[in-house]
Amino acid sequence: MAQITVGPPRPEDKPAWAELFQGYRRFYKMPDDATVIETVWGWLQDPAEPTECLLALDETDKPIGLAHFRDLPRPLSGSRAGFLDDLFVVEECRGSGAADALINAIAEIGRQRDWAWLRWFTAEDNYRGRGFYDRVAHATPWKTYQMDTQD
Repeated sequence: MAQITVGPPRPEDKPAWAELFQGYRRFYKMPDDATVIETVWGWLQDPAEPTECLLALDETDKPIGLAHFRDLPRPLSGSRAGFLDDLFVVEECRGSGAADALINAIAEIGRQRDWAWLRWFTAEDNYRGRGFYDRVAHATPWKTYQMDTQD
């Protein structure tokens, strides 16, 4: 397995992060959108925003994967958890340990922050991702619903 390190993005990582994020968006058939890229990068650079990011770096310090996550208050139990919004590793580096390194780093953050759990969802047809998720976590019995609020 390759040597993978994980850490938050530095300002100079913006082009590599943007390339990864665009790859993630393309995977989910989202169009390239410079406004989305700039908005999300702005969130990641603003300590007041809840969204955080970790990058997986290969042995040459090249970013090969990303994870976006955030704190999730749980009113029903009066506790906190974590929510993983996005996890992406470039295709040629899948199986390298990058996804494991990212998810393990977020789990460690969760332990430090006293999160009850880390939760995420994925597309039904994301078979490769689901294989990974089935290995590192368990599926919940919750059904996801969405109500669109914009035209």
